[in-house]
Amino acid sequence: MLTRTTENYLKALYYLHQQSPEISITDLGNEMGVSKPTANNMVKRLQEQGWVNYQKYKPLTLNDKGVIEAAIIIRKHRLAEMFLSKVMNFGWEEVHDIAEELEHIKSESFFERMDQILGFPTHDPHGSPIPDKEGNITPHNYQLLTQIKPGAKVEIKALRDSSLTLIGYLNKKDIALGITMEVHDIEKFDNSMILSYGKHSKVVLTETVCNSLYVEVLK
Repeated sequence: MLTRTTENYLKALYYLHQQSPEISITDLGNEMGVSKPTANNMVKRLQEQGWVNYQKYKPLTLNDKGVIEAAIIIRKHRLAEMFLSKVMNFGWEEVHDIAEELEHIKSESFFERMDQILGFPTHDPHGSPIPDKEGNITPHNYQLLTQIKPGAKVEIKALRDSSLTLIGYLNKKDIALGITMEVHDIEKFDNSMILSYGKHSKVVLTETVCNSLYVEVLK
């Protein structure tokens, strides 16, 4: 049976794997907030258990077995976030830490029932795709808001960065998933964007914020 620590490492490796199939021990240590020797010791254990491919002094890779197992852990986390949001009315800024605890529950029937109650959702409260029971993820075709030209209307579909600092900022700006925005202009000096949405007109959002929002262009 996988331990909580092992599951957390597999999740970290999965996120790094999405950026590059070859992962350094240093990057893994940084992702987990541990020293390089500590990360290296865990990688050796993961290799012994058949989750990763690793040779000394070379980047490691998450193998197919590891990818599937990690995706299933992420499925549990995102289902839990959705349940907390839709059924228990937690804010999207509150769900992550609680889901971090719930994702380690070993009962498959618990998450199957949760999925059923929710109506088999495809995305979590932050717009991230929920893997299916086999660990498959259907990628979205959204664009970053920074890729959108003036004159377009878009709908906010997902967050690229679901950190509490970003979500807190979006809450203050009355920005949530499903909000429709119109892009008016882009400042040449700093690439900030001037947008209107809801009751807000000509709001300026920095390039950093806009680069954290996935959108879909409305026809």
